[in-house]
Amino acid sequence: MAAMAVSSSSSSAILSSFSSDLKVQSLGVFQPSDRVNHLNLSTRRVSKVKALRATESRVVPLAALSTLIAPNTEEVIIEEEQLDYEKLAKELENASPLEIMDKALAKFGNEIAIAFSGAEDVALIEYAKLTGRPFRVFSLDTGRLNPETYRFFDEVEKTYGIHIEYMFPDSVEVQGLVRNKGLFSFYEDGHQECCRVRKVRPLRRALKGLRAWITGQRKDQSPGTRSDVPIVQVDPVFEGLDGGAGSLVKWNPVANVDGKDIWNFLRAMNVPVNSLHAQGYVSIGCEPCTRAVLPGQHEREGRWWWEDAKAKECGLHKGNLKNEGDTQVNGNAQANGEVADIFESENLVNLSRSGIENLLRLENRRDPWIVVLYAPWCQFCQGMEASYLELADKFAESGVKVGKFRADGDEKAFAKNELQLGSFPTILFFPKHSSQPIKYPSEKRDVDSLSAFINALR
Repeated sequence: MAAMAVSSSSSSAILSSFSSDLKVQSLGVFQPSDRVNHLNLSTRRVSKVKALRATESRVVPLAALSTLIAPNTEEVIIEEEQLDYEKLAKELENASPLEIMDKALAKFGNEIAIAFSGAEDVALIEYAKLTGRPFRVFSLDTGRLNPETYRFFDEVEKTYGIHIEYMFPDSVEVQGLVRNKGLFSFYEDGHQECCRVRKVRPLRRALKGLRAWITGQRKDQSPGTRSDVPIVQVDPVFEGLDGGAGSLVKWNPVANVDGKDIWNFLRAMNVPVNSLHAQGYVSIGCEPCTRAVLPGQHEREGRWWWEDAKAKECGLHKGNLKNEGDTQVNGNAQANGEVADIFESENLVNLSRSGIENLLRLENRRDPWIVVLYAPWCQFCQGMEASYLELADKFAESGVKVGKFRADGDEKAFAKNELQLGSFPTILFFPKHSSQPIKYPSEKRDVDSLSAFINALR
């Protein structure tokens, strides 16, 4: 419950102070509240956004202020209503991104900002402009972004007449990381440590000056980690201006929008976009950890491609991460809570641990084999399911066996040590007269590319 303290003074002075308070700070300038209290008003604000519930200020008409001021009153408490963000998210489930953006900006004013990554989330800035309300934009400059992204930032600032509020990593922390582990340690031991220094901690500092933030998360971006992103939520990870759990609200206006519809909107509104998109980049992050994707690949395959699919979050949206057993595949899970299997076909052999070990031991096989090492929760495995099933049908009577081996869980260590598993999916070809399997080197997983690989080695 929030409280506002008002010292005894003249009504005209109070009205003057309220008029001053209503002035909006410069558009796009990231700075803490610096309103001057000309009348030495004794104010006290103790409201916090609590888990799934938060406070919504009740507007007090200026004409009614005189009734709040008593001659010998030291403090007046103004009650605030409770807002249930879980209920609000359901109410906004079918709302347009423009309506959601307008509601977010109207509620939080200068205490909310758009998080801009330099990719297609520029749509958020366009939506904010269309509301006609003042808005703020911040971005994380990790020091490792593509040159194209820096040029895009400049273009966005000029197009919208704003100043993006850049947040930078701590130079001492970056220096320690690089001196101890080198510039590219994330290729060896994962991206989390580097992201924590260059992204997560700067974001935490930025959010401590806000009561809400706006992100470009979409459910279709990463089925493994973002499939349940709500329109609005109490942030489960970060703290806001008031501090403590539940002190920050997170808005996701395009959560229910498909990627293709975002792009249709950008084209229709003639919005400037990062030139990397024209080079095949879809999801854009730091230069060493981002690459273009091939036709048919999921957009997140261009990020941290050397790691498992379920690890493809940098920590900014850590609250999205689920336990492996909780992950749904293609939106479905079995009634007992286990993940439903994929690559089901009568022309495809499901290999057990002993079956794959036998394949490894044989030096002279009756038939060559192609085998996918997979995890059913992996969205990249899901993405190639249709083409791999078509491949199995194509080679059904050709003398080439098509198989699958589930290599997650207890089998993962074995698959890494014996089967060259790097990330899911990994595809192996077992030649007829060699015990050593050959790893498919390409990211192209369409039927024609896989068939060419098989025919070149069979």
